[in-house]
Amino acid sequence: MAGKKVLIVYAHQEPKSFNGSLLKIAVEELTKQGCSVTVSDLYAMQFEPRATRNDIVGHLHNSEAFNYGVETWEAYKRGCLSKDLVEEQKKVREADLLIFQFPLFWFNMPAILKGWMDRVLVQGFAYDFSKIYDGGLLQDKLSLFSFTTGVSQEIYSKEGIGGDIRYVLWPMQHGIMHFCGVKVLEPHICYAPENVSEEKRKEMLAAWTQRLKTLWKEEPINCSPEWYFK
Repeated sequence: MAGKKVLIVYAHQEPKSFNGSLLKIAVEELTKQGCSVTVSDLYAMQFEPRATRNDIVGHLHNSEAFNYGVETWEAYKRGCLSKDLVEEQKKVREADLLIFQFPLFWFNMPAILKGWMDRVLVQGFAYDFSKIYDGGLLQDKLSLFSFTTGVSQEIYSKEGIGGDIRYVLWPMQHGIMHFCGVKVLEPHICYAPENVSEEKRKEMLAAWTQRLKTLWKEEPINCSPEWYFK
């Protein structure tokens, strides 16, 4: 939709990967719609995933015992977070839609993307403990998790050994995005692209293109435990 701003946070090492193809399609299709698209390519940026003292510029609130949550909250209020965090927060602040593109690692997002969540979405910016979930500080935004798996859809089913894929999404969509007030669109999952035919991979890419064409008409999911565990 013309005028909308999109931030894609991308976590894959190889531009020629299937994830790279999904990213390329998203940038091209959303740009074609008139959206302003920004990409945070975490590996290319050599984004620092570790939450450390280096994230605070200047003095600490309590130099006797380091508490990352407290120190980043105080630093945010003083305007004293590190430059890379300020830049990423600016991208988030300006975005109408956040897309996270990544391969699923060990039932979770890659460490570099989890580090982005840990470091960027600090108290005061993304939430306050009196302002969480539907009252979170980022409640004017949409999010979408687009990812690939290493195994088939059958394994990620209630009857499969991996359990329902929605169980995996609970800490990501509900524990992070919804906690910060962000509305969540249905995830886009490409199951085991490395283990299917070239024709099937092309179908997966075409389905992503097609979905993006009508993305702005979609309604967010019902952000409740029932969506994940019913």
